[in-house]
Amino acid sequence: ALTGSPPQALVDDTEDVSLDFGSEEELALRKAKIRHPLATFFHLFFRVSAIVTYLFCDWFSNSFVACFVTILLLLSFDFWSVKNVTGRLLVGLRWWNQIDEDGKSHWVFEAKKVPTIAASTEAEARIFWLGLIICPVIWTVFFFSTLFSLKLKWLALVIAGISLQTANLYGYIHCKLGGQRSISRVTSRFFVTADVPKRQTRRISEDRIEEHGKTGTN
Repeated sequence: ALTGSPPQALVDDTEDVSLDFGSEEELALRKAKIRHPLATFFHLFFRVSAIVTYLFCDWFSNSFVACFVTILLLLSFDFWSVKNVTGRLLVGLRWWNQIDEDGKSHWVFEAKKVPTIAASTEAEARIFWLGLIICPVIWTVFFFSTLFSLKLKWLALVIAGISLQTANLYGYIHCKLGGQRSISRVTSRFFVTADVPKRQTRRISEDRIEEHGKTGTN
């Protein structure tokens, strides 16, 4: 009676067990709030430093040239890092300008369609877009305050800040909305549909000219 059938239930329970460490690792990465801390830090560091330096530059130095050059360098570093590094890592977007063999300039806007393990989190995306939108608004406020207070020597620097940060905002909005391909398709369809009546009128006028020419020769 002691020698019965082997415990088949235990064997069946262990047959279907599968250990998928890859899916657990991917799930842990998705739950992480900040997966690119260095890129997130530098996304805000240069632009916030430029704003703080502009507000309190008189406390640090009495030299206008030194403050001007420092803020301009911070704005340039911010433009390069956001355009080439943080946008690609934090939100999977990238834009640039290229010149073809004929010397024509082309703007290219790209968006990562397939999510990967190295994709960004929601927290990183929020930080990216908040920093990208709020800072140009602050520089626009600086523009009006400088204009109304008649501090015209800072006007060129404020315009440079608005231009550099608005350029990144404009490029990434195009990437988010579908890029240059979708925009070019819409515009090409619009111009094609608008050009149809013109082509029809041209054909009618050409046919009439040909008929008049035939009657004249006869």
